[in-house]
Amino acid sequence: MLTAARLGAAALSAALLAGAAAAPALADSPSTGATAPVPEGLYGKGDPTYDGVWRQSLALTALAGAKVTPADSAVSWLTGQQCADGGWPSYRADASAACDAKTEDSNATAVAVQALVALGGHQDTVDKGVQWLKANQNADGSWAYNPGSPGDANSTGLAVNALLAAKLDPAGVAKSGRSAFDGLALFQLGCAAPADQRGAFAYQPDPAGALAPNALASAQASLAAAGGKLPVTNTNRTDAAPKALPCANGSTEPLVPRADSAEAAGAYLTAQLAAGGQHLTLNMPGATPTPDYTATAWAALGLIQGGHPQQAAGAVDWLAKEGGTWTKGGTDASATATLLLVAQAAQRDPATFGGDLVAQLTALGPAPKATAPASATASTAPAEKKKDDGLSQWWPIGIGLLIGVGGGLVLSLQRKRGQAQGQKRGQKR
Repeated sequence: MLTAARLGAAALSAALLAGAAAAPALADSPSTGATAPVPEGLYGKGDPTYDGVWRQSLALTALAGAKVTPADSAVSWLTGQQCADGGWPSYRADASAACDAKTEDSNATAVAVQALVALGGHQDTVDKGVQWLKANQNADGSWAYNPGSPGDANSTGLAVNALLAAKLDPAGVAKSGRSAFDGLALFQLGCAAPADQRGAFAYQPDPAGALAPNALASAQASLAAAGGKLPVTNTNRTDAAPKALPCANGSTEPLVPRADSAEAAGAYLTAQLAAGGQHLTLNMPGATPTPDYTATAWAALGLIQGGHPQQAAGAVDWLAKEGGTWTKGGTDASATATLLLVAQAAQRDPATFGGDLVAQLTALGPAPKATAPASATASTAPAEKKKDDGLSQWWPIGIGLLIGVGGGLVLSLQRKRGQAQGQKRGQKR
């Protein structure tokens, strides 16, 4: 078992509660004992042994959304980590040496695929990564962190995200007749669960096969259930709250139908956020419950992707206010990148989202080849607000015509800030 210093809090929780043998680190903080040197081109300053590919992929994905062209060294570092069979390990110090297949993991591979799709121009590398994911899908449709192990909700959700990024239908990616969506459904609590747990995802079943809600599993899997990927760019929205799982006529069906999966997950997360002061909580045996920043960020992404930015708005506000603790003042590359992805999905200005996230993230890696003007990195307002802004531009002219030029009336109209459209192993990092 990895030490707490090397594991992200959410990943450690999942590992302890579900009995996972290993999980990657979310935190970009130095570990105890000997640390691996940070290679040129890598974002973040901490030991990359357990999260190098994860944090690099999140950083490149977030910066692509901010119209930042990364340094060639940053991209080549990520592509150079890929093994000959198409998978990625969490980190390999010597990229010239052949990979040990046992070190490859679905999480690193899934986020690397999404990053390279976001950057564009790496189709062959993406195709190899997708083929690796297909080859290592479990017979029940799920994915494990390391191939050959039982599947889990987090890894399966990330794999679904990667397939969607590569423009593949997860319903058509199957093993032994079980699709990726079938695999994801194995971990979602249905009508057989207590009403307040329905729609949640478990990390894995316990030894007896029972499912228990897990905050991070629910948050990360919700993005996949809603048909999303990184970066989240969904502009569809509904003003209605997510619909709770329909369990009419006393149904005790344990599986959640695919058609109801995203809404049921969204309803569960909305209730959990409201009960927790607009953030999710990390509960570990023998430890005081603490805010789970990673799970909260992914919950916001899942709700926004599901078309429920209003229900995500409270979590987005909380992250904007409290996220600096998570990012360690913008010095943790993984957390900073995830926070930037949330700001972008929620159409918030990343320059004022608890700090200038783009500037903080770029400072943690090699100097970019190009950066977008500040106006290009600021998030746009929601569609309905854009209409209001467009109308407001004509008010000075209309008023001037009514009262006459020379009336001396000066109107100062302030452009409305777009409201939150939404609220990251963030997952296990």
